[in-house]
Amino acid sequence: MIQNSTKSLGLKENLPQFLLLVLVNAFVGGMVGLERSILPKIAEVEFGMAVKTAILSFIIVFGISKALTNYFMGRLANRYGRKSLLVAGWIFAIPVPFLLYFAQSWNWILWANIFLGINQGLAWSSTIIMKIDLVGPKNRGLAMGINESAGYLAVGLMAFLSAFIASEYGLHPYPFYIGFVLVFLGLFTSILFIKDTRAFAKLESQTSTSLKLKRVFRETTFSNSNLSSITIGGLANNLNDGMIWGLLPILLYSLSFSISEIGILAAVYPTIWGLGQLFTGVLGDKYSKKLLLVLGMVIQAIGIFIIAYDTSYQTIFIAALLLGIGTALVYPVFLAAIADYTHPEQRAECIGVYRLWRDLGYAIGALSSGIIADVYGLQTAFIVIGFITLAAGVQISVRMKD
Repeated sequence: MIQNSTKSLGLKENLPQFLLLVLVNAFVGGMVGLERSILPKIAEVEFGMAVKTAILSFIIVFGISKALTNYFMGRLANRYGRKSLLVAGWIFAIPVPFLLYFAQSWNWILWANIFLGINQGLAWSSTIIMKIDLVGPKNRGLAMGINESAGYLAVGLMAFLSAFIASEYGLHPYPFYIGFVLVFLGLFTSILFIKDTRAFAKLESQTSTSLKLKRVFRETTFSNSNLSSITIGGLANNLNDGMIWGLLPILLYSLSFSISEIGILAAVYPTIWGLGQLFTGVLGDKYSKKLLLVLGMVIQAIGIFIIAYDTSYQTIFIAALLLGIGTALVYPVFLAAIADYTHPEQRAECIGVYRLWRDLGYAIGALSSGIIADVYGLQTAFIVIGFITLAAGVQISVRMKD
């Protein structure tokens, strides 16, 4: 254990603050879950949109705004403090439920997702960095597993709940009432109860053996084989998630599944993703991170290929389970591995670069899969993204050192 007269690193030593950050991240994840199962259908029914690329535009603007915010958050975290950026993230969330609730055109939805992306980039990134600061190197994977589990369980829960409300009361605007509650809870919990954690990062830096990177952006992006292979894997992971987020509801609606059935299928994937990370984060602390990453990407690819070739309800349910398991294997391990390979003083910036590329995957996945689906059909889009996911796993197996 690393400690000084007032502070010590560790999960048990900082449990109350850690659990508060878990709660805040659940509120952050819930904001995304509001849209996950119903927005593509709203695009068709409320706004008469038919072209898949146009429908997926909300994911594109979300991914770009979140990715850019991640990058700048990483650069600013040491200067202005983690808590300040967390609170700022919730302030940017305030317009989101209003824009979704009162939307008069699709442009209102796009603006909502720009603000949502900024909220996610600031708030989610802050909770990640703050938990890594608190626990130190020993339980880093466990911390990331709990953090991401809370966020994506909330995504799954809200995806199901918003679909249920839509099936009972209509697609718009009733499902978005929950957004007002989430913003209120997230903002005031962050202001009143969360404490900044910069001092914990400085404490760990006193004993860290990690070498500082000369060029953080360049090495994280492509020149450092460990960091860049993780970054490419993260980009591919969110690339396929951007496709699933946008195209899976469209596919299910085209198969005449009910809104409640679509809500269940849309919720299974992030729910398993969330629950699984409670276990996979710990595995990342004990076993080969490289093995877990490769295995997770391969399982994701299998799930995507299954959807491409069999569209029965039971088969898609199994595919969603596989996608959730595969993503759970990689998500906390990506973050823990990035933290392992960087010096504590550069960690926030390095995670910001990683999350820049990872969340650009949302935009790239939504845009590319939408174009492929419009030109060649939904099945081809799933096949292409499946192969990209598989290739990302292969490059990790070749480039990353265990």
